[in-house]
Amino acid sequence: MSKNQDTLTVTDNRTGQTYELPIQDGAIRSMDLRQIKVSDDDFGLLAYDPAFKNTANARSEITYIDGDAGILRYRGYPIEQLAEQSTFLEVAYLLIHGELPTADELDSWVYEITHHTFIHENLKQFMDGFHHDAHPMGMLVSTVGALSTFYPEAKGLDDPDSRYMQIVRLIAKFPTLAAFAYRHSIGMRYAYPDNDLSFAGNFLNMMWKTTELKYEPDPVLEKAMDRLLIIHADHEQNCSTTTMRTIGSSDADPYSAAAGASAALYGPKHGGANEAVLRMLEEIGSPDNVADAVKRVKDGEYRLMGFGHRVYKNYDPRAKVIRELAHEVFEVTGKNPLIDIAVELERIALEDEYFVERKLYPNVDFYSGIIYQAMGFPTSMFPVLFAMGRIPGWLAHWQENLLDEEQAIARPRQLFVGYGERDYVDVANR
Repeated sequence: MSKNQDTLTVTDNRTGQTYELPIQDGAIRSMDLRQIKVSDDDFGLLAYDPAFKNTANARSEITYIDGDAGILRYRGYPIEQLAEQSTFLEVAYLLIHGELPTADELDSWVYEITHHTFIHENLKQFMDGFHHDAHPMGMLVSTVGALSTFYPEAKGLDDPDSRYMQIVRLIAKFPTLAAFAYRHSIGMRYAYPDNDLSFAGNFLNMMWKTTELKYEPDPVLEKAMDRLLIIHADHEQNCSTTTMRTIGSSDADPYSAAAGASAALYGPKHGGANEAVLRMLEEIGSPDNVADAVKRVKDGEYRLMGFGHRVYKNYDPRAKVIRELAHEVFEVTGKNPLIDIAVELERIALEDEYFVERKLYPNVDFYSGIIYQAMGFPTSMFPVLFAMGRIPGWLAHWQENLLDEEQAIARPRQLFVGYGERDYVDVANR
């Protein structure tokens, strides 16, 4: 037994038998429970864990989170350092390849991404078929999945070169599909990619370009967009990432898997949380009303959005980055009046014993919606922006899962609690 292993002694009180289960990396293997039986024909013990709140589905080297300490690292690098010093495409390279690129590697990577941003004209026609007021996220889910029909070679998962090309295409084309979905939803002609611009600048170009011959993004907003993408790039085994891994475990192509992950993100409990924060702040209406809102929360009459997290029991490190970013953006856009309500709400909540005891700290959604709104994005685009940032993380996990020899097609067990065998009764006698 290796140095980092210990054992767990389990006594089955049904039989009196004792079992020694190896502990490795702070976990036992669920399959080791199968040996615990009451008879030879017993299937063996299962672990029941609704929503996988305490079950690890993978061994991963990509993202580390310590929720109690408020730590988030991509491949070992603190999110604060990456958001301050790196670019989104450099972070995407880190997530996919495991190491930060050299200057030459980064130049090559940026060139490849930049020159795969265009989409097939037939896909644009496919987007034209959506209703004029279709939700941008619904369009994104559909068009990402449709990409698989344009690149049938993506099914060649055993070919490293093919896998790499699909990763490049997905990262490159995601902003194009996202911006085109927005333009369609408001009835504006599509603005094509501009390869002279940065990744974030090009996205802003495709979003906002109107009659000018060449769109020049504001450098502050361009940098802010890039940093917003960085802090959303990965977040361990969340709902959408688990979906990406699960679909990928069937050897589905990455476009189909990414469409499924995007659909998971579409849910309001996942990708729509920052929109809920905006609605809450608008409902509070003024910093003068914050104290009353907090009292209603403590009385169980009101729910505070943007505070607390399944993982973090400390201040979300992404929220710290984004809080500082807000003021930089407001220097360009003008101050979003909701920020005053948010700051006052955070101040009171962090000083109140009710929230401190429950470890309810602001999360990334608390400030992101305010910034997006100030930059001109409608709330319908919030989950789309989230997905655009998260695509390299999804792909890193998809690839890691595919190359992990321990993994197989995902197939959870269940605890059946329904009827036993029943005899069929004719409809006339029911």
